[in-house]
Amino acid sequence: MVEILHDQDYIETLSNNLSQPDSLCSWDEFKLGYKALQYRSVPEFNGVLSTKHLPHVDFLDHQIQACEKVIHEMNGRAILADEVGLGKTLEAGLILKEYMIRGMAKKVLILTPASLVNQWVQELNEKFYIQAATPRKKMAAWSDWDITVTSIDMAKRENHKEEILSISYDMIIIDEAHKLKNHQTKNYQFVKQLKKTYCLLLTATPIQNNLSDLFNLVSILKPGYLGDLATFKKKYRKTSLDHSESHQHIHSLLSKLMIRNRRKDTGLDSSKRHVTNVRLTFTDEEMDMYENLAALKSNSPSFTWLTLAKELCSTREACFMSLQSMQNKQEDESPLLADLIEKLGTLPHHIKAKRVVEIMEKSEEKFIIFTEYRASQFYLQWYLQQHGITSVPFNGKFKKSKRDWMKQLFRTKAQVMVATEAGSEGINLQFCNNMINYDLPWNPMRLEQRIGRIHRFGQEKDVHIYNFAIENTIEDQILNLLYEKIEMFKTAVGDLDNILENIPGGNFDNQIQSIMSQSESQGEMDIKLKNLVSYVEHTVNERRELS
Repeated sequence: MVEILHDQDYIETLSNNLSQPDSLCSWDEFKLGYKALQYRSVPEFNGVLSTKHLPHVDFLDHQIQACEKVIHEMNGRAILADEVGLGKTLEAGLILKEYMIRGMAKKVLILTPASLVNQWVQELNEKFYIQAATPRKKMAAWSDWDITVTSIDMAKRENHKEEILSISYDMIIIDEAHKLKNHQTKNYQFVKQLKKTYCLLLTATPIQNNLSDLFNLVSILKPGYLGDLATFKKKYRKTSLDHSESHQHIHSLLSKLMIRNRRKDTGLDSSKRHVTNVRLTFTDEEMDMYENLAALKSNSPSFTWLTLAKELCSTREACFMSLQSMQNKQEDESPLLADLIEKLGTLPHHIKAKRVVEIMEKSEEKFIIFTEYRASQFYLQWYLQQHGITSVPFNGKFKKSKRDWMKQLFRTKAQVMVATEAGSEGINLQFCNNMINYDLPWNPMRLEQRIGRIHRFGQEKDVHIYNFAIENTIEDQILNLLYEKIEMFKTAVGDLDNILENIPGGNFDNQIQSIMSQSESQGEMDIKLKNLVSYVEHTVNERRELS
């Protein structure tokens, strides 16, 4: 039985106020106050309310559905694992805005790589009207800020850590969360100790590569959800890539914690990928140099030859830096190294650099060029300048302020950004729709990360991708055997990262290096590579048939 209590003073108070009209507000003031209360009210629990407050952002259906699922089904604790470029940051921002509107999130901490801090602050401000603070090195007033964006490295410092861990946060958002898989790292231990009501982990990498990694990430969200580690590993130790009962059970458990949208299911294929594989030919002098590097196999670690061969396929400069470093470490000057260095100095400008200029001269559009080596980055910038082409660099040595500056210069001034692998993570370059993979990575998922910088939510133009490779070299074999065979460029292969990490005998990168370095002949290398790729191709096709 519910007891009803009547307000005995209401009539008397109302009568007194009516007898003193000067104490009452005007009709216009009343309407304004009423509208303000309406705006702040939460008329219903179900659905997504925040989109009405953000009419300037065109959210996609999968982003709204993700928000709704996290709030109404996952209780605000989820792994957002969409494929690269589908707007995980927008999903997280929408979820945060939703909780703020409902009055359920006031104190918020967002942890992200240092290079992405400013980008997060900007997107929160421009897209969600959320003002966030970014602490500086000597500042430690963490309790004064409601919404804070910082890096884990900054937050875990001794002069900040104690205060942060003492705060009870309504929501924690962690970007690039796959870097927290190892429970033995200080980053993981720090994040595990954070006091939080709601938690979002953002990663483009599915959380199925390793049982321990999976357990550790889930434990950040819901400690105890998977039991203890020893029991979990014992129960699922025989789980493999096939669709066994155990594997299905793990998927069932994850479905209550993880959202993973794929490009093919979201309608984002309106922006197409156009891929051109550009095979180039070394001059006789360059091929002779490439073959001479094989002489190092006999008296150097096998990976030395492999590294130098890859570098020569990039630029003379990259190869020269390594040879010179090897020479400097020798107690006595090596005649072989001295001869190789001398020959290297006689080679012409690299055929790849020449082709870059040819492509640039036919187009006035912006291009991002990815290279594996900083020496190649310097050389390319110099070579482009000689041909009147403006460029900016981007690499992992830059502080976040310089990265932001380079991105802005690329947007407003320069035609080209020459980036090392640091540019493949985090930065959004939808204003550019052309990419040259000057050096190809061995792992296709790293290439997918690169492409995701321009082929992502908000890209209105078709994307053009040029993949360079030198014929009859390591690069040519990788391009031919892997990238073309599994046709990964046409659409992002949903579980390719899972497949490559779970190849019998070690992950894909390690397998490639072993084959390249341990094969005693070209024929042996070709057979081993074909067997490896056949396994990947077969597994990919199985997944496609079942999807």
